[in-house]
Parts: sequence; C-alpha cells; structure tokens
Amino acid sequence: MSRQQREDRDRRTTNLEEWIPKTRLGKMIQEGKITTMEDLFLSGIKISEPQIVDALLPDIQEEVINVNLVQKQTDAGEKSRFKAIVAVGNKDGYVGIGNGKASQVRNAIEKAAANARLNIVPIKRGCGSWECNCGHTHSVPFQVEGKCGGVRVIILPGPRGLGLVSSEVAKTIFGLAGVKDLWMRSFGSTRTVPSYAYAIFDGLRKTYNLITQADWVR
Repeated sequence: MSRQQREDRDRRTTNLEEWIPKTRLGKMIQEGKITTMEDLFLSGIKISEPQIVDALLPDIQEEVINVNLVQKQTDAGEKSRFKAIVAVGNKDGYVGIGNGKASQVRNAIEKAAANARLNIVPIKRGCGSWECNCGHTHSVPFQVEGKCGGVRVIILPGPRGLGLVSSEVAKTIFGLAGVKDLWMRSFGSTRTVPSYAYAIFDGLRKTYNLITQADWVR
C-alpha cells in the first residue's frame, strides 16, 4: 500500500468516526440494519452521503482521472477554478465516477471523490468470451455499449489472460471495477477525457441492467 493510499484510508477512518448520519439510509447503516452493498441496492434507497460507501466498502480506492483548469466569465472578470474527475472502486464489482470544482486542486479532487461515491454502482462480471468459457469472473459477461457526449465505446469480453486492451484511462476504471480481460473500441472525441471516462462508466453500468440465465437460478 502506497503512502497516499494509507493517508486516504486514515482520513476515511477519521471521517467515519466523526460522521453523524443525516439521512434515513445513513441511520440504518449506523444501527446495523444494512450491512452490505447488496442490501443497500436491494433497498432501492438513493445514496446521499459519501460516508455510507466508506462504511460498507472499507477497502474502496480512489484514482484521479483528470484535472483541468476551467474559466467562467463573470461581471468582475474571469473566474478560474479546477475541475477534477475521480474514479472509485473496490476492485471487486463496484465502481463510481464523479467530478468536482474548486479554486484549489486538492479541494476539487476531494469533491470529485465524494461525488463518485454517490454515483457508485454494482457491475456484473463474467466470462462472455467464446474463446475462453472458463466460468470465472475475469471479464464482462457480454458486449455492452456506453455513450456520453460525442464519445461512444464498445466493451467486448476477452479470454482469460488477455489483459485490458484499452487506453490508460480505461485501464484505471476497469481495474477499480475488478475487470481484468477485455477489448474496447472507442469512437468520437476520445481526447475529451471527462466524456470518455463517463462513456466507459455508462457501459459498465449497463452490465447490471440485463438479467442473465445465472440470475434466474437465484
């Protein structure tokens, strides 16, 4: 574990100790009525506090995807702020992406990390490649397509051992989601990192929308 990861873990622990829930979901978690992310999503209650995710996923990790300087024209002149895109995940089926703006880079990253926790979703993993068919959860179970702005991505299942055939930004997001093998094709303005990252997130989110044969057994 790196120094930054240890500092983030200690910061989250401190925040949880000082956390006073303001929502019904937060109070249910603190009372022990909801103890897992599966129970949380089955309840259908929206996540409104980032501490909820920290409490249920203590091993969650953060990665900064992009930081840009943005300017806004006001009556007093140009106002400059930093916009950060951050991805979070536990490398085992949960991933989220968020953005945040602030006058300081660190504050923008913290806001984006909190927003990413509010957007966290479960993803479905499997072995959808006809070349493999090993039955392990190393890839996506089927082909999915994600869109955001002028960017479109197609995520294809890959055989075990292939690795992530994608860009560095995509590898970061897939790694946090716990996906190890796949192909990815992208179209449009992929240099626009925020739209590109959200398109990948949209594709991963769609894996949970389709009911497969394995879900019928449950």
